[in-house]
Amino acid sequence: MQSVDLTTLIASCCELRQDWLPARLEQVYQRDRFTISLGLRTLKGRGWLDISWHPQAARICIGDAPPRVPDTFTFSDQLRHQLGGLALVEIQQIDPWERILDLQFSQRPGDEILWHLYVEIMGKYSNVILTGSDNLIVTAAHQVNLQQSSVRPILTSQPYELPPKLTEPIPSLNESQSRWQERVSLIPSALKQQLLKNYRGLSSGLVLSMINAANLEPSQPTNTLTSEDWNRLFKSWQTWLNTLETQNFIPYYTPKGYDIIPWNSETVSNVKSVQDLLNNYYKNQLNQQEFKQIHHQISQKINSVLAKLQVKANQFIQRLEQSNEADSYRAKADLLMAFLHEWKPGMTEIELPDFETGDPVKIPLNPENNAVQNAQILYKRHQKLKRARTAVEPLLNEVKTEINYLEQVESAISQIETYQTPEDLQTLVEIREELIQQSYLKSSDYRSSNSPSSIEFYHYQTPNGFEVLIGRNNRQNDQLTFKVATDYDLWFHTQEIPGSHVLLRLSAGQVADDLDLQFTANLTAYYSRARQSEQVPVIYTKPKHVYKPKGAKPGMVIYKQETVIWGNPQKAEINH
Repeated sequence: MQSVDLTTLIASCCELRQDWLPARLEQVYQRDRFTISLGLRTLKGRGWLDISWHPQAARICIGDAPPRVPDTFTFSDQLRHQLGGLALVEIQQIDPWERILDLQFSQRPGDEILWHLYVEIMGKYSNVILTGSDNLIVTAAHQVNLQQSSVRPILTSQPYELPPKLTEPIPSLNESQSRWQERVSLIPSALKQQLLKNYRGLSSGLVLSMINAANLEPSQPTNTLTSEDWNRLFKSWQTWLNTLETQNFIPYYTPKGYDIIPWNSETVSNVKSVQDLLNNYYKNQLNQQEFKQIHHQISQKINSVLAKLQVKANQFIQRLEQSNEADSYRAKADLLMAFLHEWKPGMTEIELPDFETGDPVKIPLNPENNAVQNAQILYKRHQKLKRARTAVEPLLNEVKTEINYLEQVESAISQIETYQTPEDLQTLVEIREELIQQSYLKSSDYRSSNSPSSIEFYHYQTPNGFEVLIGRNNRQNDQLTFKVATDYDLWFHTQEIPGSHVLLRLSAGQVADDLDLQFTANLTAYYSRARQSEQVPVIYTKPKHVYKPKGAKPGMVIYKQETVIWGNPQKAEINH
């Protein structure tokens, strides 16, 4: 993930000063452990200023409106108490070459400054610190005690101090090429490292872009550069400094991230503003990161629980198979009682003719017991196995129901192996919430929510223009089947195979032909656990014939009056 460097920070601040100062602070909301959003109102409109101290994605930019979820963080509560209703009148850099901003608040523009919100965009050391006009720290996003840092502790009621001064030379447009080249090439080493070591204000991403614009290699030793190479590199260097001087930033995405420096005359912006670039880039990157974490967490838990349940199910099946032998024990006991006269003391086995077939039946005996006692042992064994069947059958059904449920969840997450859209992440978040509610996962900060899914169903159109809706997870499956479906629709599901609930939307008087039914069946097969198969049995019925048993887990239903159709997932017309 690309980090916000000094150049990007300056570009973002230029836009913020131009479009969002002065502004009234109306709300403060903390999105997560690392991000607060300041609700600002100007004469032109309203917006949310995101300030993040995330170790990999620290930034300041205009972002999206926060979700409608209660904010329970202490830091935002303190900011809300101190800054609410005040005016944001200035955003200043503490030093032209430091990544520290001073957001200044007063009653109204022109009044004395009452509060300073220091925003330190410094990678893993990023922080947000509130001080009064006396420069004493009132609160901080991340407090640093003396044990953590004896150089620069950050504690409430202590004076705010700047980080240690940078020692590298300051880049300047007035520096000659010969002096600049001498400094960079003083020690023969990799070009990228030499630039980073000899000047402040540079980042790895900026240097790579600069070197690439000069058609050079980052690992190329400085003593191998020709005069022409140095000329091209110095031109890139001056392009960067000129852009800082004129503030003529051009935001655009690159194959590996983003850039804001017009390295050549052909550079064209492919994004509206620096604010949009930063907001969309980091939202996408953090969503991908969270998606991978949640997907791994859910997959690991489901695989682990399924493995244990399968072992338990196999044990129950073995016990049932043993109980199937119950009648044979009773038959042997009956034989033994009928032929008591055949028994002789000390026998370890006796062979007697079967009542019906006459075939010889071998009966093992305990030589220490007589024939009647051996028969009683067999009768007891018969009764024990019969009781076992009565006890084990409901336990096995319970385990099978749980396996079916988890396979249904597994089917849902298998549909979204990689992150493509924010809806993919939200789908996983809802699945995780469901697993927490069902006690498969634990979360100390989980807030229960029984509200309907906020994301859209998968949407498709049949050849004749009918709408097809497909649930992304169990919450959506229940919503689709019991809230959205009408009496005119058709409900589809793979037969005895975990998969999504699918709805073919029809109005009164409309009839779906074979082409529409096959199209929907193919989609139903695709959004199931049998996606890789050639043919999958799919059923469809009216929604009124679909029921949720009392106490059933999310997404689990029973149905009747169904019609079977074969779906081909390989022929499903997927549009995403």
